[in-house]
Amino acid sequence: MSSKALAEVERTCAELAAAGQPITFTAVAALTKIGRATLYRNTEIRAIIDEHRTRQTDARTLTGLATEVAHLRTIVESLADTVAQHDEQLRRQRRKPDRQ
Repeated sequence: MSSKALAEVERTCAELAAAGQPITFTAVAALTKIGRATLYRNTEIRAIIDEHRTRQTDARTLTGLATEVAHLRTIVESLADTVAQHDEQLRRQRRKPDRQ
């Protein structure tokens, strides 16, 4: 998913929270014009929405903290996968002989 879409979802969640509106996948989908299925399937977007939803409720309970940790773990795992993919791309490029 593009960084533009991630930023749009982040902005939309912040606006919903500021307006006191519930942060739901349906509301975010309607405001961003991104399909609900895409919001659910994309781990980065889902983590953003879930994080805002958690903040909207009392995130300082043990359950809230556990949920927040789980979402942060999902984000870290996603970033680790991206780094691993980039690392592999760099290794493949280094193995290629120079073409001159």
